[in-house]
Amino acid sequence: MRTVNITSKGRYALRVMIDLAQHPDEGYISLKTIADRQNVSMKYLEMIVGNLKKADIVESTRGKEGGYRLSRKADEYSVGEILRCMEDNLAPVACIKEGSVDCEKAGGCLTLPMWRELDDLVNGYLDNITLDDLISGKKWNQ
Repeated sequence: MRTVNITSKGRYALRVMIDLAQHPDEGYISLKTIADRQNVSMKYLEMIVGNLKKADIVESTRGKEGGYRLSRKADEYSVGEILRCMEDNLAPVACIKEGSVDCEKAGGCLTLPMWRELDDLVNGYLDNITLDDLISGKKWNQ
């Protein structure tokens, strides 16, 4: 069995998104600025923002005033959406991927319903947390 393990790519993608969400009035923010604020190498962040851009989660522009910014408001992004564009699979077992089952033994697997339910719970939880929730902390400070 494999456990749900969020990689450093997923964690850093959240950090990039939080950084951008915390500085909406700065316009496009350079990768160097983000890297410096987050203490992460620019080379690693290039790969991360490339995935975020490909998923239309961030916008970018080139040039002297170039950089990255959110394409929507912080409360319109779920943590699940961000992590799924970075992680190969958030499911608790390898035979489940993006909600579908890929296993020759699925028809007779007595544990499959449990794993599917756990997958739904994890994704549902992550889909109900927004960037705004992470920034404000209100969801956990009640």
